[in-house]
Amino acid sequence: MPGTFRHITNPLNPLRVDAAMRRRFIGSAGASLLLLVSPLGRAAQSSVLAVRVWPAKDYTRITLESRDNLNFTHQLVHKPERLVVDLEGVELNEVLQSLPTKITGQDPYIQLIRAGRNRPGVVRLVIELKAEISPQVFTLKPVGEYGHRLVLDLYPTEPVDPLLALLEKITPEEAVVGGAQPLQRPEKPEEPRKAVEVARKPEQPPKREAASPEPPPQQAARPAARPTEEDAGISRLITITIDPGHGGEDPGAVGAAGSYEKHVTLSVGKRLKAKIDAEPNMRAMLTRDADYFVPLQQRVAKARRVQADLFVSIHADAFISPTARGSSVFVLSEKGASSTAARWLAQKENAADLIGGVNIGVKDDHLARTLLDLSQTAALNDSLKVGKAVLGELGGINRLHKGEVEQASFAVLKAPDIPSILVETAFISNPDEEAKLNDEAYQDRMAEAILRGLRRYFAKNPPMAKSKLARLD
Repeated sequence: MPGTFRHITNPLNPLRVDAAMRRRFIGSAGASLLLLVSPLGRAAQSSVLAVRVWPAKDYTRITLESRDNLNFTHQLVHKPERLVVDLEGVELNEVLQSLPTKITGQDPYIQLIRAGRNRPGVVRLVIELKAEISPQVFTLKPVGEYGHRLVLDLYPTEPVDPLLALLEKITPEEAVVGGAQPLQRPEKPEEPRKAVEVARKPEQPPKREAASPEPPPQQAARPAARPTEEDAGISRLITITIDPGHGGEDPGAVGAAGSYEKHVTLSVGKRLKAKIDAEPNMRAMLTRDADYFVPLQQRVAKARRVQADLFVSIHADAFISPTARGSSVFVLSEKGASSTAARWLAQKENAADLIGGVNIGVKDDHLARTLLDLSQTAALNDSLKVGKAVLGELGGINRLHKGEVEQASFAVLKAPDIPSILVETAFISNPDEEAKLNDEAYQDRMAEAILRGLRRYFAKNPPMAKSKLARLD
């Protein structure tokens, strides 16, 4: 007979019998439930769904993703240098067991990783390090397609200085123009670092060389180039920061065919850097040169550290409708977005830190001051000028989404003393434009168009004379 409880007749007190049976059933069910949630029960252990490793010169990130919040403890051990992480209530599954094979010799900070059961209910990760590090270990709540994440950021004890990195790459001719002595070049150019990851089901493997080709290596000394009419008013070396949007844990928008915005932006950014570096009076710095995540504030801070004359952020637009198409240029808005779409896009891009994962426990007063209101600066005026020049060139290779520079409150454009623009190369959410964005020839034409716009702007607005390389503090 269907039903939760079986009725038994008791002429003395039928309610007492039914109540007793109910208590017995509930007690049994409670014991079963207790067994399921008990930390000693195997069924109570959490499973790590994915592990991703993002090696880079700036820092290496290890991300462990799980359906449930991961309980952990960690400690640094010296001589030799190791980071030990204990995961409580975690199953030692295939994902964790395969982690040691994901570390390559290219990683600047990790020698190897060992994973194993330390004691009942505890899995221990031992990360053997190549040098002393300053770790940041924190958790992230579910967002987007990600579940709970435990993040291990391994920073060098001496942070990588983007200004020194830029000095290492200049030629003797550039040093004369910039007014500084060049540093000795490395004997062998370092190969770009690639992320190694255990694939998680919602993601597709990132596209490789076809989507992110490397620019040709620079020569040791650049031959003198004949100044053009556009270059006539430029009397010193111009530094441009190129910011390939997204990266690492933050894939950006994903096209219908599986293209990741972060790969497109990096490829276009590298092409643009190669073209700028080939100019006799310009040099470029990338906020990221591989597939890893850089918080929005740090992108701005890097540009300010090298005293950039211009900040160019590269993106591949996306919208809720696949019919949206065209290239765009955005600058910061002092009052509000110039359109509903611009406001929506700014909100999406500003959420990059949530997706990529920022340790909110670390506060930097200098970075906080960097994101001040721009209403009392002149940078916005120059941003509009350079944005208009670039937009005019983009119209020659692709239709424009709008025929004017748009404005919205993008966090990455809030450098108070650097003209800044955000270029949306095309809509990756549009199938036709997604195909364009994966085409090397289109990427090259896009980089060339941006360069022409920059040259037009600086020809009419020559940078003021100042020492670009003296500040090392």
